Amino acid sequence: MTVSSDTLRWFDAIRLEDLPLVGGKNASLGELYQALSAQGILVPNGFVLTARAYDDALRDAGAWPALHALLDGLDTTDIALLAQRAAQARQIVYAATDSAPLREAVAGAYRRLEAQYGAGVPVAVRSSATAEDLPAASFAGQHDSFLNIGGAEAVFDACRHCFASLFTDRAIVYRANNGFDHFKTGLSVGVMKLVRADRAASGVVFTLDTESGFRDVVLITGTWGLGENIVQGTIDPDEFYVHKPSFRQGHRAVLRHVLGGKQLTMGLAPDEGGTATRNVPTPEALRARYCLEDDEILHLAGQAMLIEAHYSERAGHPVPMDIEWAKDADDGRLYIVQARPETVAARKNVAMLESYALKGSGRVLARGRAVGEKIGSGVARIVASRDDLKFFRPGEVLVAPSTNPDWEAVMKTASAIVTDHGGRTCHAAIIARELGVPAVVGTDAATRVLRSGQAVTVSCAGGESGTVYDGAIPFAVSRVDAGLLPRPRTPVMVNLGNPDLAFRTALMPCAGVGLARMEFIISEAIGIHPMALAHPERLPPEDRARIAARTAASPSPGDYFVRTLAEGVGTIAAAFYPRPVIVRLSDFKTNEYAALIGGQVFEPTEANPMIGFRGAARYAHPAYADGFALECAALARVRGAMGLTNLIVMVPFCRRVEEAERVLAAMREHGLARGRDGLKIYMMCEIPNNVIQIDSFAAEFDGFSIGSNDLTQLTLGVDRDSDLVAFDFDERDPGMLEMLRLAVTGARRNGRKIGICGEAPANYPEIARYLVAIGIDSLSVNPSSLLRTMEIVRQAEENESRAA
Repeated sequence: MTVSSDTLRWFDAIRLEDLPLVGGKNASLGELYQALSAQGILVPNGFVLTARAYDDALRDAGAWPALHALLDGLDTTDIALLAQRAAQARQIVYAATDSAPLREAVAGAYRRLEAQYGAGVPVAVRSSATAEDLPAASFAGQHDSFLNIGGAEAVFDACRHCFASLFTDRAIVYRANNGFDHFKTGLSVGVMKLVRADRAASGVVFTLDTESGFRDVVLITGTWGLGENIVQGTIDPDEFYVHKPSFRQGHRAVLRHVLGGKQLTMGLAPDEGGTATRNVPTPEALRARYCLEDDEILHLAGQAMLIEAHYSERAGHPVPMDIEWAKDADDGRLYIVQARPETVAARKNVAMLESYALKGSGRVLARGRAVGEKIGSGVARIVASRDDLKFFRPGEVLVAPSTNPDWEAVMKTASAIVTDHGGRTCHAAIIARELGVPAVVGTDAATRVLRSGQAVTVSCAGGESGTVYDGAIPFAVSRVDAGLLPRPRTPVMVNLGNPDLAFRTALMPCAGVGLARMEFIISEAIGIHPMALAHPERLPPEDRARIAARTAASPSPGDYFVRTLAEGVGTIAAAFYPRPVIVRLSDFKTNEYAALIGGQVFEPTEANPMIGFRGAARYAHPAYADGFALECAALARVRGAMGLTNLIVMVPFCRRVEEAERVLAAMREHGLARGRDGLKIYMMCEIPNNVIQIDSFAAEFDGFSIGSNDLTQLTLGVDRDSDLVAFDFDERDPGMLEMLRLAVTGARRNGRKIGICGEAPANYPEIARYLVAIGIDSLSVNPSSLLRTMEIVRQAEENESRAA
């Protein structure tokens, strides 16, 4: 055979159009090297033995008839026969590719790599099938690759083994199962300078969020050593998010860090000549560290965005990318070693929303208030206390007297939640709404009438009342294209507190976030009292030790709080950018703060925390002022370093105008001055005095959000935490309607925005209609209520127009 450009090509002579000649992997490497190296994308140089070289070698050796004899009509279910025939096929290919012209071509190309990188340069030798990286069949992992190969003869031998791997047992079965002809699938071999990630780190970059399909972020995953552990799912990698729009505007800040377990490190096995891989346990010190520094994360994000832009321009439409990266231990630089279009999350129809309906009936076991509109089924698990959580398994129905923030990690995995106690604003209800998990609360007797191991169906699809049925009842899910839904003139926003749900929720047709609660982030992601982080010296030794362990990777305990809170709030703001996101300053009650690490030292014991030391009263008070400074620093970081100026800050439970003035002064001192860089500061309108003195409060704030839960409680004198008087908690009371009217008309009189962030408009259409009629600026409800509320508001607007 003769060696030509159709037999051996360098990366700088390969483009995507050459896929039939060089296979998917090598075509992509050539595209990156040729088109993007000038823009700073680092791709190790290399060359390719093409599929033509493979075809010609087998033709010249007369190998095709023998391969047909082995494989035509082969029963791939006969494991023994498959193994025998596959081994013979590999022997034929290995022998056929031992040609003098190919040997000399590889030797000459390797010498050229040595001239560029040094004598004996180690290389990676990888297979690249011509049917690879297709939407319907990836061929991932079907063919062999070899690492740390040095010397021309060893490289040539590795190339021959790669060619032969077209006939591994698994590759033969894969082609047979996917309808590919063994003799129409070619294979090329890429030889590339080795990146010594085995002694550094590597991973994968996606230019979208893989769970939701949200496209305004870059997701980087990484681990110590070779990245195969990430692909195989044998470790929990580090994860990092970067927000594309703010990055393009010049803001260089990592949106979110998630420390992975990185349980194993894959490296090269020296006892096998350094060409095989092996896994070893990752030392604890490395597991506790991120595998990338922030400047490296941002560098990778920038490279990923360049690659995405290039592939999108070529395709004529947006093309999210799946990119492999590796850090070289020798030069410390970050290299791109593969890139391909991402085809799973990118094909999700993010505008399609769901609704649920039962397709049968069953014996009713319990009834209560419905949370959300979904249906879930599974095996019931009674959780009477925290100790019972260890028995809970993902997909089960969590049944409990009530829930608390310590349970939220388990609640995320439940198919449904049922509680004895609680109303629409209890912890179980709030978290279930955010998670999109159906819940029935306030059943009174669920833990008595249900038993662990019993199959049940939990339906919230019947309106305000939720039902728990015996057995697994089938149900239907209908989907609505939100992109086709008519929008009301009055903006409808969502309430949100869990950053993990932000990207998915942001895809809904909402006008922004009317209430972003930071309590979830503080309790779940931080878990430590802010004052304990500001003053760890005041804590007992055991609490200091717990905090030291949790904050070990941060420069200081306070920095741990600021960064974690900023990343949680920033994730929500980034998800909805540039739509407004109104974040409420912390509004824990003293008993809730006391449950955090170190909280017992800093919190008083109150008989009724609901109307005690909470909200604005804390912020300028010596008992919490240093903790409030940390909150402000986090929000200033979101608006400043992260560039998320769509964030609006809201002060809760502000009793008096003088209190408002003290809080605003403290915020100015801590970098959150109203009006600076466009910062707007709102106030929760949730105390009767806020309504009575709305003209005075309007002079201090840019807008208001009616907190209908607390305003109803304080107007009617009903403790919403008490099951005994919960029946009297009703936002439709004439006195409450008058409070709503006074608040809305007062804000409008002063030229201030005013919305409502409770569930009253979703639960009671008449309240939504009333608010539209009196001219409210926006409504904010939980995600599960969004579509229903939008339709209620739209119909109310039509009625108003007809009446006019």
